[in-house]
Amino acid sequence: MKQLALEHRRHTLAHLLAAAVIKKYPHAKLTLGPAIDNGFYYDIDFSAGATPGDGDLAKLENLMRNILPSWTKFTHREVTAEEARAIFAGNQFKLELIDGIVEQGEKITLYTVGDFTDLCRGGHSENPAEEIAPDSFALDKIAGAYWRGSEKNPMLTRIYGLAFASAKELEEYRLQQEEAKKRDHRLLNEKHDYFMISEEVGKGLPLYLPNGAHIRKKLEDFIYEKELAHGYKYVYTPVLTHKRLYEQSGHLDHYHEDMYSPISIEDEEYYLRPMNCPHHHQIFRHRPLSYRDLPLRLAEFGLVHRFERSGVLTGLIRARCFTQNDAHIYCEKKDLKKELLGVLALFKEVYDDVFAIKNYWFRLSLPDFENTEKFGDVTNKAMWEEATESARTALQEFGAQYVEGGGEAAFYGPKIDVQIRNVNGKEDTIATVQIDFYSANRFDLAFVNSAGQKEKPVIIHRAIMGSFERFLAFLIEQYAGAFPAWLAPVPVAILPINEQHNAYAREIESLLRAGGVRVVVDDAKETLGKRVREAKNSKLPYFVVIGDQEVQTKTITVESRDEGKLDAMSVDSFLQRVQTEIKTHKNISQR
Repeated sequence: MKQLALEHRRHTLAHLLAAAVIKKYPHAKLTLGPAIDNGFYYDIDFSAGATPGDGDLAKLENLMRNILPSWTKFTHREVTAEEARAIFAGNQFKLELIDGIVEQGEKITLYTVGDFTDLCRGGHSENPAEEIAPDSFALDKIAGAYWRGSEKNPMLTRIYGLAFASAKELEEYRLQQEEAKKRDHRLLNEKHDYFMISEEVGKGLPLYLPNGAHIRKKLEDFIYEKELAHGYKYVYTPVLTHKRLYEQSGHLDHYHEDMYSPISIEDEEYYLRPMNCPHHHQIFRHRPLSYRDLPLRLAEFGLVHRFERSGVLTGLIRARCFTQNDAHIYCEKKDLKKELLGVLALFKEVYDDVFAIKNYWFRLSLPDFENTEKFGDVTNKAMWEEATESARTALQEFGAQYVEGGGEAAFYGPKIDVQIRNVNGKEDTIATVQIDFYSANRFDLAFVNSAGQKEKPVIIHRAIMGSFERFLAFLIEQYAGAFPAWLAPVPVAILPINEQHNAYAREIESLLRAGGVRVVVDDAKETLGKRVREAKNSKLPYFVVIGDQEVQTKTITVESRDEGKLDAMSVDSFLQRVQTEIKTHKNISQR
């Protein structure tokens, strides 16, 4: 009930914002204004006159507070389509909404509070003046938004507002957002040079810089060894594929809007691949297999290209090309639960034991059988139910925290999505496991079972790290750029105080490099204090200061980013310490 009341307040505030806008900008045309996770927004067309900017938000916010005391009661009435069209004549957006309501056979309702009336389905505070505290909301920002999310439609002005149950919760959210801005991987990237986006290369096509490339290679090496230990076999497949493969897989029917346009080669059409699974199916069927060959676990660091609209591109989190930590497990139906439990165990090893990722959970994503365009063989509900029950049973037996959600399944089967909250508090899908009873029929995949008969395998699609791009962005934000020694581009910096200390610094550098530790010597003509500040700002795991005492005693003075100044130690002792951290993938507590 509390959450519902808050949602109603947020929806009411969207109306209050609209009322304030119309008072200040009578030429404005209102469109839609829903409640959202942290507040509300309203999309408005200002094309007939002045458009507000960020500097006008405070004035609109004060106007909302001035109007609020007069909003003591919502009333509503049902009207005919003709009446509604007459009321909103001249507003093509509201007229389009009215047409849609008529097509769906729903009632058309108008809600009035104070002197403001809007087209709405309801869900408001009964007495806004009493139920909404004037200091529990604030206008946040202005952005552009296409009408109904399509770039083919007019660009509108979206005004966002924040709203919480109390002023205290609003302030706590704002403080959290300030911290989140500091952790934004795009902002941290400006300091640490992980990647770049070049307009000459194209939007959403990241280029890894040396620091980011180093971390990505370490992630690849780690998961490669981990998956080999779990019985996976690695393959490589091309990024360019003939049209007929995606016709057979169903991607051209169900996924074409997210694929790039075809490329004509010798009068045949090819596509940049959006998925790796059809290629792995070809490898499965290249020679006869028996039950003794199963489960077959094929893995690949598969580069894919997907057409993401420019408005949603977000650094490494949402890009147009990315590399998946992908794999497909082909198994007998009787082994499906066992294989799913193995995948869940691998998630635990990676997320809990190595990266210390907290507060992630699973979402069992189910189909919407009414949406025949999005989903594959929706007529075979028994297939979907069997796959769903296998996933549900595995989650329960593993003791996983999970929720169920409709309409988010893959077109060929239910999914177990790995959900996590990013630094902004927003829920993100970071990885996925998909159960597929569908593709074996489309690709005529079969093995010879123990009775000597042909049988269709069940396929598990899974990506433990999801894509390396999104996983890296997540780690940048969670660690605030302070990577542990095994991932850090440079885990150790050596700072000689003066020129006479350079020789010993280079000696230490050689010993650390010989031991497999990446190191730099910062002997720049700057003060020691400035170089120490630079090492700390770069969030290096360790820096070593070399002076007269260290040269004389053949020891080193080490400062740890996470533990502060350490006791003087020998180079060998320090080398063993760093080597152990790298070998064991020692993590750090999240900041």
